[in-house]
Amino acid sequence: MDETRTDTDDVRVVAIAALIPLEELDRDPFLVDIRSQYAMCVRWAADKGYAVTRQLVLNGLRADHCALWAGVDAGAVDVFVVPNQRVLERALARADDFAAECERRGVRLETAELDEPVYTAQTKADVHRRLSMPTAGYDGC
Repeated sequence: MDETRTDTDDVRVVAIAALIPLEELDRDPFLVDIRSQYAMCVRWAADKGYAVTRQLVLNGLRADHCALWAGVDAGAVDVFVVPNQRVLERALARADDFAAECERRGVRLETAELDEPVYTAQTKADVHRRLSMPTAGYDGC
């Protein structure tokens, strides 16, 4: 049996998105658009041969919150990825504390830093409709 393992085998990634109120759509649509944030993280992981195994949608969460570390403690998380620093700073109350805790626990923290989508009036309207009608069964298509 071959026991060789590549660097990308079984790398488990947790994607972090920021949960920002819909009222901020005109000011910073990417921060409101959770779907695009998540897609950026998935694209980053796929480019590296990694798998996103979990998504966290956060707004100002404390860096020591158990929801962040349960998977790490269970040995099920290798990397946290956020779309960019702006998202990280909104998702967590103290992004620097989170980065320090990742380092202390030996878990990588990465930013995808891919190009954000271009938001037109129509795409903003689509994001607004998707987020304002979740209970009506609208799936964003």
